[in-house]
Amino acid sequence: MNNVTTKEEEINLREILKPYLKKWYWFFVSVFIMIVLAIIYIKITTPIYQIESSVLIKDAKKMSSASGDFGVLSGLGGFAGMGTNSIENELEIFKSKKIVEDVSKKLKIQTSIFSREKFYDIELYKDSSPFNIYVVNEKPFEELPKLPIDIEIEGDKITLSSKELKKNIFGLFNKTISLPYANIIITKNPNFNRKKVKKLNLNDFYFTYSDVEGMVNNLQESITVDLLDKDATVIGLFINHQNKDKGKDILDGIVDMYNDYAILDKNTESKKTKDFIDDRILIISKELGDVETEKQQFKVEHKIVDLPSEARLNLQLVTESQKRELELDTQLELTNVLVNYINSPSNSNQVIPTNIGIDSPTATSNISAYNKLILDRNRLLENATPDNPLVVEVTNDINALKSSLKESLYKNITSLQLLKRDASKYADEKDSKIQQIPFQEKLFRNIERQQQIKENLYLLLLQKREEAAISMAITGEKARVVDHAFVQKKPVAPRKMISFVAAFLVGLLIPGLYIYIKELFNNHIVTKHDLEKLTQTPILAEIPRLSKREDELIRVNDVSPLAEAFRILVTNIKFILPKKDSAKIIFVTSTVKGEGKTFVSVNLSLALSSPKNKVLVVGSDIRNPQLQRYNPAMKGSKGLAEYLYNDVENARDIIHPSGFINNCDFIYSGSIPPNPADLLQNGRYEELIEQVKNDYDYIILDTAPLMLVTDSLLISHIADATLYVTRSEVSERGFVDFANKIIEGKKINNAAFVLNDIHKTNFGYGNKYGYGYQAEEKKWWQFFKN
Repeated sequence: MNNVTTKEEEINLREILKPYLKKWYWFFVSVFIMIVLAIIYIKITTPIYQIESSVLIKDAKKMSSASGDFGVLSGLGGFAGMGTNSIENELEIFKSKKIVEDVSKKLKIQTSIFSREKFYDIELYKDSSPFNIYVVNEKPFEELPKLPIDIEIEGDKITLSSKELKKNIFGLFNKTISLPYANIIITKNPNFNRKKVKKLNLNDFYFTYSDVEGMVNNLQESITVDLLDKDATVIGLFINHQNKDKGKDILDGIVDMYNDYAILDKNTESKKTKDFIDDRILIISKELGDVETEKQQFKVEHKIVDLPSEARLNLQLVTESQKRELELDTQLELTNVLVNYINSPSNSNQVIPTNIGIDSPTATSNISAYNKLILDRNRLLENATPDNPLVVEVTNDINALKSSLKESLYKNITSLQLLKRDASKYADEKDSKIQQIPFQEKLFRNIERQQQIKENLYLLLLQKREEAAISMAITGEKARVVDHAFVQKKPVAPRKMISFVAAFLVGLLIPGLYIYIKELFNNHIVTKHDLEKLTQTPILAEIPRLSKREDELIRVNDVSPLAEAFRILVTNIKFILPKKDSAKIIFVTSTVKGEGKTFVSVNLSLALSSPKNKVLVVGSDIRNPQLQRYNPAMKGSKGLAEYLYNDVENARDIIHPSGFINNCDFIYSGSIPPNPADLLQNGRYEELIEQVKNDYDYIILDTAPLMLVTDSLLISHIADATLYVTRSEVSERGFVDFANKIIEGKKINNAAFVLNDIHKTNFGYGNKYGYGYQAEEKKWWQFFKN
């Protein structure tokens, strides 16, 4: 099963490739022509080179470390610009209209100068051009030129001409020349280097002009900007241009202009930042002064120097006041005890206790003097009576001193009470101040907080101002050149190898596509295989196509492919013909005219004819007679039409020798009647066959096409076999469907197909006719042999 499938696939593949293989010479010629055209294209096409450059975009997204913790400002206002934008934005900036326009104006490339050379025009630029053209100004709203302007130079005289100009324009070097769309100046180029272009003729010049907008648009389209590595910030710039120097200048100019704009933006940004900071410093300085004044007023108003110190001091003073008050209470109590002791009658003339803790030097001194007097009196009383003058004197002194002591103690008590009251009042004042400290501290901290914020902001702004000033002073290029513009060695256009490969492929594609489309829309039968797919009816033979020098008729002992094909047809038709004693009648028809019925009929009769077999061919197509074209001399002779019309009684009177071979006769169609169908069904045709069937072994009826008229169907019932002729590359597939319906409807008898006019490459057996018994065809190269 697999072997069968493989063979079927091979057959299908062979059938698919067959239309292409048989036209192999088309592909050869097409490829040859395309390669020649490719060579011409390469010769006459101006080489285009790829110029490229690469730059590194410095990463400045992060703020400097000097920004400290206040780096959040990098996201606000002018500070945001201190970092680089995304790399995608930089790609677009490189090819922006502004940069491209400024580069174009700087390089003065609004006009391009060309020299017409042998194969192609060459653009001249800088030192390769003998003169320069500068655009003084454009004339707005004027139609721009579509054609180049020719330049003729004779000494200092310049002539400009173009098909678009109404007349030639004359001018001089270094003088303004007015064109309809611009004013230009042409100057001699002092830097012209003839050695650089020594291979050029430089005798036929022209220039092209573009307005600024058009020039910028063209440059933008020709410039490519892309990342060289997705993980890096290296940008590649590419441009395809025929002039290497011009392309390099454009790319280098773009990089330089980008850096100029970046520096300008950076300095502008830094200046704006510095100005902004200066304004803010003035405002913050004023606010800081106001806060410090408020702090000063707060301290003055609340009589504090340092709030925590004041709190600690007041607490200490309160403690000391309370301690002092306690000490005064103690002194007051001791003094009262001493006063009571002195005032007690029982203690009269008694020694007063000393060192009991009274803090009064006067009282202590008086007590010591009083006790001394008491001791003196007691000592005197030991030897004298109370009335003793010495005792009385001492007693008086004691009483006087006692009175003085009591008075001193009372004063001390009064003094202690005053001191206690003052200490208590002072403690209350300090305690009141202590209670006010939390509120004062809250207000003071708020003032101090404002002061600290203003101070930090003031210091930060001073720092930023210095950074902005430093940034302005040290601004560097944003794009560091990695590779200056350089030119690839091989041009990008025309690419020789690609051109040849493209030419080869196109050379294959054109005939291949033509054959494919032809096959796709082909509705004709070409090969026996095509016919076999459309019908179950057997195919008896394939008739080869004749060349112009070949004879249409086979001859005696003919070994040509045509003769071999008809011998095969004779062999195969005998298998479908019945065995009978009378003539075997072969009906030859087709769908439409031009498919070769008469050709097949005549050659079949010649192939059947032999000393043992007599053949008669009846030209039964009386509407469009074709049989007599093989014997023009019989064109006016009477034939079938006259017999059917009963103008001729005996059928033998219209039988004529073929003139090609013995034992083969023809009955020509005769005159064209106005009513062929009526004549064919009047019964005379059957009578004709009856009259001649015993005189011949084969009778071949050359009939009319079946689709066009019904004539043939009127006589088809007398045929023993029907040869249905189709013609390769002429008969449509629908004709076979028509034939199948005729055959299935049994309107024709014992039908079989004959495929006529097959090209040798479409034969069922390859490029051999029949089974190879024909004479070997001479090859083309054999004609050159002796």
